[in-house]
Amino acid sequence: MRALPTPLRLAVALLFVEALGIGAVAVLFAYYGLTHKAASTGGAVSVVVFPAALAVLLGWLAVTLARTRAWARGPSIALELLLVPIGYYMIVGGSAWLGVPTIIAALATTGLLLTPATRAALDIR
Repeated sequence: MRALPTPLRLAVALLFVEALGIGAVAVLFAYYGLTHKAASTGGAVSVVVFPAALAVLLGWLAVTLARTRAWARGPSIALELLLVPIGYYMIVGGSAWLGVPTIIAALATTGLLLTPATRAALDIR
C-alpha cells in the first residue's frame, strides 16, 4: 500500500473530524430529545437520525478515500458542497460558532479533493 499524498491525507482527516462533529451534534440532539418535550416524535427522531446517518456516511467515505477508492471522491465532494448551505443557515440562525467552521471545513475538504495530487493518488485523469 502506497503512502497517501498530503492533500488526500488532510481531506481524509477533515472528513473524520466532520464525522465526529456531526456525530456529537446527533448525540446532543438525542439527549435533548430524551430530556425535553418534543412537538412531535417523528420530528425529534428525524433530527437525530439525519445527522447520525450523515456522520456515518462521512466517516465511511473517509475510510474509502484512505483506501484510495476513486469512486468515493465524487460523493465526498457532493456532501461537502451540501454542507456549505447548512453552515450558512447555522450562521443566519444564530450559531455562527458552528456555521463558520462548517463552511471552512467543507470548502477546504472540497479543495483538497480537487488537487492534482489527490487525483493522481486515486488514478483519476
